Amino acid sequence: MEELHPEFINFLATQSITADEWAQLKEEKPTIAEQELDVFSDLVWEGVLGKVAYLENVSPDHLHLFKANKDGIGLIAVKCMNEYDFTTKEGFDWLRNHLHEESVEVMTATKAYKEEKNQELFKLIEQGANITQGALYQWFEALIAD
Repeated sequence: MEELHPEFINFLATQSITADEWAQLKEEKPTIAEQELDVFSDLVWEGVLGKVAYLENVSPDHLHLFKANKDGIGLIAVKCMNEYDFTTKEGFDWLRNHLHEESVEVMTATKAYKEEKNQELFKLIEQGANITQGALYQWFEALIAD
């Protein structure tokens, strides 16, 4: 919350809540203060998710790379049948050098959003995906295009 302090002050101002009123609200009506924090949190998430273009979910044996488009989401999925851990430098280096072996599966898919875009992106984050700049997705996309 410290990093969002200026945004939170602006939020309170749009709600016509002064600093003194906020302090009083927290003290006397903590449930209402919590509701205000929830509304602010939702607004922050909407702002963040609205800017998301790429997500990655990396586990020891697979990569799920997502590209958020206007109407749907693209997926590049990489799975390894060997015992290499993609979350380590050594495992990822192995993948990069052995990408075309039979033990490595690379699949692509696209899917239209079933729900509102930001809701689907948030679900992916809840399942372990991280917001990225998309370098890994773009690297695999270029490899697949060749």
